[in-house]
Amino acid sequence: MPAESPSTARTPLSAALPKPGSQSALREQNQRRVIAALMSNGPQTQAELSRQTGLSTATVSNIVKVMAAGGIVSTAPTTSSGRRALSVILNDKGQVAAGIDIGRRHVRVVLASPNYRVLQEAAVSLPPRHSAVEGLRAASDLLDTLLTEGGIDRRALLGAGIGIPGPIDRRTGTVVQGAILPEWVGINIHETFGERLRVPVFIDNDANLGALAQVTWGPHSAVDNLLFIKVASGIGSGLVLNGSLYYGNVGVTGEVGHTTINEQGVICRCGNRGCLETVASTSTMIELLGRGSTEPVDTQRIVDWALAGDTAALRVIEDAGAAIGRALAHVANMINPETIVIGGPLTSLGDILLEPVRRGLARHAVPIIGETTSVCMSSLGDRAEALGGAAVVLAQPSLSPAFAITA
Repeated sequence: MPAESPSTARTPLSAALPKPGSQSALREQNQRRVIAALMSNGPQTQAELSRQTGLSTATVSNIVKVMAAGGIVSTAPTTSSGRRALSVILNDKGQVAAGIDIGRRHVRVVLASPNYRVLQEAAVSLPPRHSAVEGLRAASDLLDTLLTEGGIDRRALLGAGIGIPGPIDRRTGTVVQGAILPEWVGINIHETFGERLRVPVFIDNDANLGALAQVTWGPHSAVDNLLFIKVASGIGSGLVLNGSLYYGNVGVTGEVGHTTINEQGVICRCGNRGCLETVASTSTMIELLGRGSTEPVDTQRIVDWALAGDTAALRVIEDAGAAIGRALAHVANMINPETIVIGGPLTSLGDILLEPVRRGLARHAVPIIGETTSVCMSSLGDRAEALGGAAVVLAQPSLSPAFAITA
């Protein structure tokens, strides 16, 4: 497929994602369920897809017809339990989508096929307080490396979905005040990345992409209302409401990291006092545990200490988890999510972090909400945001006709 011109990079993400609760949103969600089932278990009959997805056989039949017409799947006669049936098979046309996650200290790139199979993946470190130019160069170089290593023609690249750790003004595509990367504030990511990568680019907050990944790549494809919280150098969340990402008025949503936990606490980078980030981010944990340590402390070392039973590390994580649970309770009381998924570099802690979060949620949420909201770790680890970026590209009807819903 020929590369798109840089002007195409200004296409807003909202143009591809249907409004929550709309008929098109429901169709897209149902199609994702069918695609996820085919990804997980390979070719299946329509009856098997109905059982796996919980959709009616009539709904599955209609979805398969639409996807077959668009080239997403192929069908072939088969037999099931002695009866004639249609086997449904995902197609692979050689196209790829790039997902790029730019963090405070890293950039990760994944290449995925339209049947949601990861083809290439790698991450490199970035210097602290890196500029947009440095981040762009590292992302572009890593993307080129993966294309070369995978033997993938650049013309097969559909586009790139890029996650930034900070609020994005969706009207302009610029990073606004409050980002973990202050050097990026005011940068028009659409123009900057579009001109360098020479493919359509789609920009979003990294936590939004993490949320999208949970319902696209993770085990939560059937969840209509999900809250994803990324606990890292900063703390942000993405919301899936009625099956679609929620963006609010200008796109600045999910800033749970700036929920006030202690009104007399330290000043946060947002200008307020005692925000969740000041008591529960990995940066705060590193600072607290670094005071009594004779060796350098980073996030992985905190995880290693906690898993080994270190008392100080466990106390810091316990306090952070309780604060996170309290903040999540406020959000849960408002939107009543079915599932809360925790992502970021602490996912390998498992119940060490989950238990205090659950206790904090149960203590501060309305009882029935606390009782009916499940809290779990992301199964996607630190790949979630990049996978969400690839999913954004694959959701673009204008770029990937094979995945457009046309009926």
